[in-house]
Amino acid sequence: MLRTPRILAFAAMAGTLAFAAPAVAQDSYPSDTINIVVSYPPGGFNDTVARMISEDFSERWDQSVVVDNRPGGGTVVGTEYVASSDPDGHTMGISPFAFGVNPGLFPELPYDTEKDLKHAIVLGEAFNVLVAHPDFGPNTVEELIAYAKENPGEVNYASAGNGSSNHLSGELFKSLADVDMVHIPYGGSAPARTDLMAGRVDILFDNYTNVAELVDSGKVKALAVTTTKETQQMPGVPTVADSVDGYEVSTWWGVYVPAETPDEVVTKLNGALNEFLQKDSTKKVFEEQGITAVGGSVSVAEAFVKRQLEQWIPVAEKAQMQVD
Repeated sequence: MLRTPRILAFAAMAGTLAFAAPAVAQDSYPSDTINIVVSYPPGGFNDTVARMISEDFSERWDQSVVVDNRPGGGTVVGTEYVASSDPDGHTMGISPFAFGVNPGLFPELPYDTEKDLKHAIVLGEAFNVLVAHPDFGPNTVEELIAYAKENPGEVNYASAGNGSSNHLSGELFKSLADVDMVHIPYGGSAPARTDLMAGRVDILFDNYTNVAELVDSGKVKALAVTTTKETQQMPGVPTVADSVDGYEVSTWWGVYVPAETPDEVVTKLNGALNEFLQKDSTKKVFEEQGITAVGGSVSVAEAFVKRQLEQWIPVAEKAQMQVD
């Protein structure tokens, strides 16, 4: 059948419109209030970085931006809210360390972490420090392992609660070093540090910013950092990996959206967030918090999160962890 000029013209127009659609969608974003969900109460770095991003987005796009704190369920409440939101890029969440371990903590989740959510970027990561009470006998990781093997079940380690990065740090250490230590969970890292300084617990894996001043003042001693290389923030402090092959722990923060969010919108978010990471004000806050910026493409973010899930789900399942 021969095509008439009118049909051919219509087909050409349709093809042009289809080709231009992604650009139009990207150019029109954002077109409404942006909602940044934080799965914790106000305060803490998850909330801080969300408010920094909200200020940047508001100035960048002259658009209203709301930080929405939705704590509860070990971050599940806020994550579920994002997963069930309209996939138009106007609702996003700040992903914490718990994002990569929750599938191993909960028998069932109201969302599929890998299928229902997509990361636009990983903002940054920070390290934990293995600290001990000053009077605790071992002064190195090697000495700690030897002591724990000689005294199984006598060494205890504190954490901010079941499923926290402190807890996972300890369980990974137990598994890879093949030692028996007792976990003592607290309702936050502050009371855990208090009892460590009082000598009621032996060791603690905690965020650098939480223990830096305590180490400097001699209230606790640093045995090692959880990175694979010596850190700029704590020069001279060895890594756990120097003594325990394969050991690495980092807390991290990212930005995620519903999985069906158009790729062109996610790409625009990724570009804006990479520019956010390059701002002097952002670099200053990250440096003060001991955080290393990550950034990069959407595929880099997705690969990073996949590695977190692959690392932590087996650890949580092996330890039969349950959230408080």
